[in-house]
Amino acid sequence: MLAADSVLLHETDPVPLHETDPVPLHETVSERKRRFEQLVLPHFDAAYNLARWLTRNDHDAQDVVQEAVLRAYRFFDGLRGEARPWLLSIVRNSFLTWLQINRPAGTVGFDDGAIELIPTDEDGPDVLAARNFDRKMLNLAIAGLPLQFREALILRELEDLSYKDIARITDVPIGTVMSRLARARRLLAESLGATSNTSGTQVHK
Repeated sequence: MLAADSVLLHETDPVPLHETDPVPLHETVSERKRRFEQLVLPHFDAAYNLARWLTRNDHDAQDVVQEAVLRAYRFFDGLRGEARPWLLSIVRNSFLTWLQINRPAGTVGFDDGAIELIPTDEDGPDVLAARNFDRKMLNLAIAGLPLQFREALILRELEDLSYKDIARITDVPIGTVMSRLARARRLLAESLGATSNTSGTQVHK
């Protein structure tokens, strides 16, 4: 784990996303901690989800998120507006620092349960088996996307963020976000189509 004081901050880390109420004057440490827990910690799952898809490894994702939470607390006074996109921006920048230091190579493990397909009472064993197989194919295809396309897809489709928020988080123009999303979806469709043709199994929506 990297020490909070020794980590190299990315030049865009962190940035305010919107204007909001000013930080309370003469705030005590306990009050600051309580406000942080109320505003930021509820988005911990979203932070871990993004880190998990970026690192493609549970242990590394935990390291990235822990460092991101430390950074978020240090820069908590810079929070403006919604906490979730602000935190995800810090997670991404923590990942970039981690990537520079560790330089991971190749594809590592992935979590089959990262994208849930919810069964219904009418689904029989054959349908459930097909859906489980489809979920694995989908996760494999997403994990295999280049980083810039993968992060755009995760932020949009899994975290349901606006184009504007994604542009701020990734520090690129909105047009670039839209282009990356279009490219990511095309690559994903091509990957799923190739896998489906090979396996003879159709992808369920």
